[in-house]
Order: sequence, then C-alpha cells, then structure tokens
Amino acid sequence: MDTRFTQTVLVVLLLGTLSASALAPVNAQTQDQLPDIGTTAGGTLSIAQEQVMGDFYLRQMRANAPLITDPLLTQYINQLGKRLVANAYSVRTPFHFFLVRNDAINAFAFFGGNVVLHSALFRETDTESQLASVLAHEISHVTQRHLARAIEDQQRNAPLTWVGALGSIFLAMANPTMGIAALSGTLAGAQQGAISFTQANEQEADRIGIQVLQRSGFDPEAMPDFLQKLADQSRYSSKPPEMLLTHPLPDSRLSDARNRANQMTRNIVQSSQDYLLAKVRTLGMYSSKDYGLTDERLERYSKGNVREQMAAKYGRALQFYDAKKYAEARNTIQPLLAKDPKNVWLLDLMTDIDLGQNMSSQAVARLEAVNAAQSKNPVLLLNLANAYVESNQPAQASKILNRYTFTYPDDPNGWNLLAQANAAQGLRDEELSARAESLALEGRFDQAIDLLSNASSLQKLGSLNQARYDARIDQLRQLQMAFSKFQRN
Repeated sequence: MDTRFTQTVLVVLLLGTLSASALAPVNAQTQDQLPDIGTTAGGTLSIAQEQVMGDFYLRQMRANAPLITDPLLTQYINQLGKRLVANAYSVRTPFHFFLVRNDAINAFAFFGGNVVLHSALFRETDTESQLASVLAHEISHVTQRHLARAIEDQQRNAPLTWVGALGSIFLAMANPTMGIAALSGTLAGAQQGAISFTQANEQEADRIGIQVLQRSGFDPEAMPDFLQKLADQSRYSSKPPEMLLTHPLPDSRLSDARNRANQMTRNIVQSSQDYLLAKVRTLGMYSSKDYGLTDERLERYSKGNVREQMAAKYGRALQFYDAKKYAEARNTIQPLLAKDPKNVWLLDLMTDIDLGQNMSSQAVARLEAVNAAQSKNPVLLLNLANAYVESNQPAQASKILNRYTFTYPDDPNGWNLLAQANAAQGLRDEELSARAESLALEGRFDQAIDLLSNASSLQKLGSLNQARYDARIDQLRQLQMAFSKFQRN
C-alpha cells in the first residue's frame, strides 16, 4: 500500500482544513437557508457516543502525540475557539482546543468537539483573523458531524473496521511517523469513496465557517487570504506546504471563498495583543531551529504598532531567558510589567526568570501581590503553585492544586504539580493518586490502577481515603471497559 496516498486520503476524510471544494457562489444573505447536509448522521453514532469516542482518542493523543500543554497557549487558543463557538449554530457538544508541536501547517477535528492545531499555523498566519478562519472551518466540521457521516457512509457502502483504525488516523495527523506506522491496510479499499464524500463536507464547512468567522467579529476576507497565501507558496516552491499535499486546493475553492467574503460586510480588525504574544511564544519555544523566532521578525515588530512593539520586547525577553541570560531577560520584561502588573504573559515569564535565578520567594511575593491564589485564571494558579513548590512551601501549593485539579481535571499540569507537592510533604498515597490521574489522562489505565491500589494499601482498612481510592479504581475500570471496543485488534 502506498502510505503517502493513504495518509492523504485519511487526512482529507478526517476533516481536512484545506481539501478540495466545488462551491457555487451564493449570496451572503441566503447562505443560512442552504441545507445542512452534515447534521443528520444519527443512524451510526449518537452525540453521547461521539463524546465517549472523543475522550478515548484524546487520551491516545496525549500519550503519543507532541501536544503542547503550555498553560498560556492553551488558554489563548481555547478563548479564541470558544469565541467562535459562541457564534456557531448546531453546537451539540462542548469544544476543546489543543496545540500540537509540528512545523507542518495543518489542523484537524475529531469526535467530542476536539480541535487540534499545528503550531506552524502561528508561523504562517499573518493575522488573528486568518488563524480564526482555520478554527472556524474545523468547528463547522464538528457542528455538522462530518466525521460521523463519513463513518455512516463507509459502513453503508464499504464496511470497514473504522472504529479500530481511527486512533491511528488521528495520530497520523498529529505525529505522522508514528501514525503511519500504525495504520491498517484494511483502509485502502474505500479511498475514492472517501474523497468523493468529503468534497460535500468541505463545501459545507467553508460556507458555514466563513459565516461563523464574520459573526465573531473577524475579517471574512481572512479565509480566502490564507488560502491564497498557501496557494502562492505552492506555486513558487518545489515542495508545497504539507497541508496542500493532503488537502488539494483547486482554483474553484479559492475563488468561491473570495466571492463569499466579498458579499459580506467586512470587519477590519487588528490582531489582538494575545495573538501576537502567542505567536512569538510559539515560535520562540515550540518551533524547530529552522522555523523559530528570528531577529528579522522581532526587528519588524519593533517598528510596527504598539501591540507589535510589545510582542517584539516579549520575544526578545524569551530569547534571553532561553539562553539563560536571566538578567537581560529581567531588564527587558520589567518595564512592561511595571506598566501592566497583572498581565499573565508577563507574570508567567517573570516567574520563570525568578525561578531561573533561584529567587522563588520573589516569585511568590509577586504573584501573591496580584492575588493569584484567589484568581480564576489557570495560568496564575499554576504559576503560584509552582513557585510554592520551588520555595519549599508544598502545603501551600497543595491547597491551590487540590482546588485546581477539581476545576480542571483534564489538565496534566495540575496533577503533575500536585504529585510533586505531595511528594515533598511525604504524602505517599496522595502522590500516587495524583500520578495515577496523570496516567489516566493518557489512557494508561493499568498503570493508573496499580498506583491507586498501592495508595489504597497505605491507608487504614475502611478509612475514607481508602474508600476514595477504591471508588476511583472502579471508575477507571469502567472507563477501560467502555474504551475496549475502540481498541484495534
């Protein structure tokens, strides 16, 4: 089997951001009257089933793909995504947005409202509206239930072991080397049907996505602008962007997207400060050397508007910090923080600088001064908890992290820090319990159950803590049983 062609087909099938489309120009006023072809799909999967499958595949992705768990970037893409979701129709499930470390341009969505962006999108998008256009397209795939419809169509026309193979497909998108190695040859039989089916999906996702983009206050021209940028890269390069290898871009799609945008009221908006800081942070911390944060970009930003100038200084401070030039990093960031003492981007970096210089007590004092412990901002809570751990105040850290993990049980950062804090206090059972939760988030249930069993054995027979650990073991076993049907044979 030609694995490259198989990868192409699978990525196109599974909600490709830039796959082929044959839209007919439609007046913007009548777009909402077009039929929603993707909202049926009830014969194969219920919404509840999709959510269970989404939970399973997300755990597999945490275990095997290079997900970025940076609290600042996670917060930013989720705020951006949920702004778009608030203006989408037919939303039947909560949405969660993730960033994977990958220098190739791509994005995809899967069951349960999970949307994954490659970090390269920050490099290649020129504006926040362009990044939002990619998200809007993926959100529309989810709301229209295109993946459920794809499975329904394939089961009807060419039954395959879809459930068992989907995990490998998702992994192939996020981490091509590992994913392709795991793909089953049973998928080869329905390649052409998959391509034909997804063309209709792409038509709908384009049409609905550009409406979501505009309703959310972004520039609808951003969608065709980004497509044009990719097309230009393909035209003048011997190796086109990876996204265009897996998602063909015919002239019809580009022209139709432009026609739709031209018929809409244009929102001329500047990229937010958060977008520029996220862009600089991603390039500086989560890109390979060939695609990282360049002096040229920072120099260009330093001559731009006020937001770009701040991003340039933030980027320069990141470079100093990465080179362990902590004094230079502090001198660069301190004037910005003095003007905006509650800015989470600046507080996060200054905390890292403090810890790098073994000044944990100063980090604690700064975060306490902005009342971080009572904040609802996960970035501040994690920074303060980490600073407490580093300043040998693990009990204070545990107080924050016990609340944090209750509010954000799906964030591995909270559980990993809590394990450290409990270990520092000699609370072996609590340490094992926190480590077990982190393993469970990666679908490593056997290991998680072993740790919880050990934690239970450390407690007095019949105690409340022992009952709590045993109850959690039962919950994980039930999850393990529910997920067993999705495992590949």
